[in-house]
Amino acid sequence: MTEAELLAQPADAYMNETQQAFFRDLLLRQRTELQTRIADEFQQLRDYEPSSDPSDIGTAEEQRQWQLRLLEREKKLLDKIDDSLDSLARGEYGWCAETGEPIGLKRLLLRPTTTLSIEAKERQEEREKHQRTA
Repeated sequence: MTEAELLAQPADAYMNETQQAFFRDLLLRQRTELQTRIADEFQQLRDYEPSSDPSDIGTAEEQRQWQLRLLEREKKLLDKIDDSLDSLARGEYGWCAETGEPIGLKRLLLRPTTTLSIEAKERQEEREKHQRTA
């Protein structure tokens, strides 16, 4: 099924078996790609050959720190993908964790690991904004 075919389905087909299979395949593909990127990044870190030039050492260390931050972000995304796959297995995927309302296919296509509808996410961000200014 293509994205266009998915979006063309009637509203009452929301999160039927076909749509669940579409998102399961999407999440599994993303998971595989992410695992490959993580493995490549780790390999680059392992293959690092230190230099004796102090400026090269500083640049290399900065690059290593950047790679480690990237790996940390990618690991968090991998965890979110796994959570989404678990949610699919429980039949909860596609439904807002806060309101129980449908998240929507367009939002799920843009961010397959989301757990909140647009409205719930906006409320969450507004609460966070108020907490930061308080």
